[in-house]
Amino acid sequence: MSYDESAVYFPEELSLLGAVLDQVVESLPPNLRTPDNRVAIARNILACALTGERDPDVLRRAALMDPTGAAAA
Repeated sequence: MSYDESAVYFPEELSLLGAVLDQVVESLPPNLRTPDNRVAIARNILACALTGERDPDVLRRAALMDPTGAAAA
């Protein structure tokens, strides 16, 4: 997945994306809650949101996907 650093989101969307990020990070075992993993998860969420997706379940699943198609966690 790729993401667009110039994308613009409404405050409600940012709230949703942030909540999904927090939920996914909290669902990880403590040893995987690293800054690098948080960034990778955020990028995956943003890449999925860039397609217009706003379903929290779909965003959560996308958050843990590796760009190659393998699970990240």
